[in-house]
Amino acid sequence: MKVVVAYSGGLDTSVIVKWVKETYKAEVVAFCADVGQEEELDGLEAKAKKTGASKCYIQDLTEEFARDFIFPMMQANAIYEGVYLLGTSIARPLIAKQLIQIAKKEKADCICHGATGKGNDQVRFELTAYALKPDIKIIAPWRVWDFKSRSDLIKYAKDNKIPITVSAAKPYSMDRNLLHISFEGGILEDPWSEPPADLGVMTKSLDKTPDKAEYVTVEFEKGIPVKVNGKKLSPANVMRELNKLGSKHGVGRVDLVENRFVGMKSRGVYETPGGTILNIAHRAMESITMDREVMHLRDSWIPYYSKLVYNGFWFAPEREMLQVAIKESQKFVTGEVKVKLFKGACYVAGRRSKYSLYDMNIATFEKDCVYNQADAEGFIKLNALRLRVLANSKQKRY
Repeated sequence: MKVVVAYSGGLDTSVIVKWVKETYKAEVVAFCADVGQEEELDGLEAKAKKTGASKCYIQDLTEEFARDFIFPMMQANAIYEGVYLLGTSIARPLIAKQLIQIAKKEKADCICHGATGKGNDQVRFELTAYALKPDIKIIAPWRVWDFKSRSDLIKYAKDNKIPITVSAAKPYSMDRNLLHISFEGGILEDPWSEPPADLGVMTKSLDKTPDKAEYVTVEFEKGIPVKVNGKKLSPANVMRELNKLGSKHGVGRVDLVENRFVGMKSRGVYETPGGTILNIAHRAMESITMDREVMHLRDSWIPYYSKLVYNGFWFAPEREMLQVAIKESQKFVTGEVKVKLFKGACYVAGRRSKYSLYDMNIATFEKDCVYNQADAEGFIKLNALRLRVLANSKQKRY
């Protein structure tokens, strides 16, 4: 039996490699998707083999992640429940897609992931896997083994001399990629407790940020960011540069309680510096280049589109259909946006585009020769007609 394990080198997957090997008497192939974890990948292959894997794939997927997953989602202005920029959610379909490809290459019997039976990731991994290989067999250890908590895993790891970085004193779960880092569990489970001061990884705490604001320009082509401060960058490097700038000024840290797909509420602390800048800049670019009704229609899809990403339906036909319409809406979202970063905030400071629909000659409060203000009277009376009819009827409401 051969099993491909989605491996990160963290507590759960480090234990899983050994547990799967012993429980199923299986050959274990580890797969780590490099989606921007940075230093977390150092020594990972050696660690996987030391833990029991026969082979370890580490694949750089950062460009694909930014180009084919982050940026299309950003075109949709996707925000789950008005706060979460979907940093973990959007990485899962890419990781699962590659996991399936390696399983096919290795002629593996199963794939295995370390998502818990309480969380969203199990759904995201498995929906993607079944969409791409309907007959795949999946092992989800958290749903079948005897361990009940991460404290149990810490003990198992120590007993079996498995190297881990999590401790009982700092037991929260961390997940990092090119878009964000998330912190959940452990000491964060009490929603009344403020996160520890040393929690930040991708953003500086406000007391350590500069006392002087910094201006940053982002250039878009059809809703896709292509330049930062006038410099053309690859998709992944756009994210890296904006993460660096956002981190410096403490931009993008949020503390939220979200509704998981499985039904429970969950508290998380997320850092999304570059993604926050992009979201704000992209909306500003749209504000002068998108037709009102196109914008309002696209905006009406945001909650549904965000839910699809959050719940793991990236490879579902309804998400793909929406993406085609969203891409069409971005046809003229081209130009530059200037933002101001200061003490955790990102402010729009300017926007310009050759496709701008903003006309100063019409919008001005000064004298103009375009807009006849007297026309507004008929416009208002026509829109008020049904209200006047109601008011004169027996349907008394006020």
